[in-house]
Amino acid sequence: MASTINKKLTRPSYLQRFTLSFSRDSALLASILIILTLLMGFFIVAPMLTMFAKSVQDVDGDFIGLANFTAYFASSAMLASIANTVTVGLITTVIVGVMAFSYAYALTRSCMPFKTLFQIIGSAPILAPSLLPALSLIYLFGNQGIAKELLGGASIYGIVGITIGLTFWTFPHALMILTTALRTSDARLYEAATVLKNHPVKTFFMVTLPAAKYGVISTLILVFTLVVCDFGVPKVIGGSYNVLATDIFKQVVGQQNFAMGAVTSVLLLLPAVLAFVVDRRVQRKQQNLFNSRSVAYIPKPDKLRDGVCLLFCSTIALAIIAIIGMAIYASFVTFWPWNLTLSFNNYNFSEVSTYGWTPYFNSLTLAIWVAVFGTVIIFIGAYVIEKGRGFGPIRQLLQMITIIPMAVPGIVLGLGYIFFFNDINNPLNGLYATMTLLVINTVVHYYTVGHMTALTALKQLPAEIEAISASIKMPQYKSFFVITLPICTPAIMDIAAYLFINALTTTSAVVFLYATDTIPASVSVLNMDDAGQTGSAAAMAVMILITAAIAKVIHLIAASFINKRTQAWRQQH
Repeated sequence: MASTINKKLTRPSYLQRFTLSFSRDSALLASILIILTLLMGFFIVAPMLTMFAKSVQDVDGDFIGLANFTAYFASSAMLASIANTVTVGLITTVIVGVMAFSYAYALTRSCMPFKTLFQIIGSAPILAPSLLPALSLIYLFGNQGIAKELLGGASIYGIVGITIGLTFWTFPHALMILTTALRTSDARLYEAATVLKNHPVKTFFMVTLPAAKYGVISTLILVFTLVVCDFGVPKVIGGSYNVLATDIFKQVVGQQNFAMGAVTSVLLLLPAVLAFVVDRRVQRKQQNLFNSRSVAYIPKPDKLRDGVCLLFCSTIALAIIAIIGMAIYASFVTFWPWNLTLSFNNYNFSEVSTYGWTPYFNSLTLAIWVAVFGTVIIFIGAYVIEKGRGFGPIRQLLQMITIIPMAVPGIVLGLGYIFFFNDINNPLNGLYATMTLLVINTVVHYYTVGHMTALTALKQLPAEIEAISASIKMPQYKSFFVITLPICTPAIMDIAAYLFINALTTTSAVVFLYATDTIPASVSVLNMDDAGQTGSAAAMAVMILITAAIAKVIHLIAASFINKRTQAWRQQH
């Protein structure tokens, strides 16, 4: 009896047991999850909800139901914008799909020479803002263009220019996915097709295309989403051909009609969300067609095929070089087309703009802060979601929220930030028009891709690492710094480079949020083009391109060095 009483007296109470179980790791994890939940709530969920609320309110903020949507669909001009958006999206998606697939096929399934060079050239447009091809096309095929006769009398201002510009801009995005999809093929399937004496065309449709079908579907969805959501190309070269993205800008900036801008944003959000949902389902159904038993496919020389591939890739590469080269050349022309003397006059931004070089340095500042803070937040967030011990429901909720930015067009996100942060009753109103808000908006806009990159790297970590750390009672935060960070450093570098380059080139997400002292270079390009300073606009776009290219080269050099260090670290440990 006495021993039973002593056991009850010495047994820890419920509060004591809870305190013991709630270790430092749990407290740290809970703190990070709470902070992430608040950040995502304020900077992702709240702006979107505010935009939806604005679409069903009148000018005074009173609820009016679907009256704004009814008025929108009663306008023939608005309906024409929807039709134009879908038309451009479908046409560009088909063109880019065929071109990128053929280019990727040549890189992965032929023995043509100069593959590395073609890979670099094919990926080059991703370093340029979407405004650059639009400006270049004006110099090539505009009213004073040097090659306008090639259009046969057609105008570059409208659907033709928008389609060509967006084809240039979305091509590298499609190429990356399709190159990966075509590179992982099982040689045994091709050997079987050869034994059965199948014709190469039949082998293509029976083996090559089915193996890459999920990559093709994802590519088409991505390109369509990018096209319908882009703002820069239609704004510069669209002329009177209105699309939903430019309608939002006109409603908000031109007419100060925020309610109708919110309605247009909701409509633009629909195709993006639909494409995102379809892509998620495709990814879920995708099977692993390349496993440990598979044999990597190595193409064999074929003069006819390799010659055709070389000719095709050379044509595409020359077109890309022509567009980039034309922008660079135009940036040095003194006064197009009457004075073709080359000079640096267009780079003297202080003479053509009140902002001078400030936008360029603003973009550098923006890109650096986005790369630093964005990478830290994204990787820590991915780590606690993927590797956290406990708090499962909160981690699942955060995982769902991190996917939202991928389905939200940049211009829609920017408009949501106006509605939420420009409200004088919002305690966060002080952030509006500051560099801090530009950084936050850009990080949020590109959050999902960085998050998925981090998750991919974390999933590749051996499960034994976590088990061993727990067995030797190593705090999780310590294993994070000692083990996880060294292994995942290459992925962290990829995230930082991705954020830096996109922060330099983004336009749509920040076009509503800048102030006179925080205007970024991409928006300055837009403003200078509107003011008729096309040469200076091209010069600023070229500066963005050069800076992004330098950043990419530094990233490749650093990544090569870090990969060697990471491999050495793994061998030592």
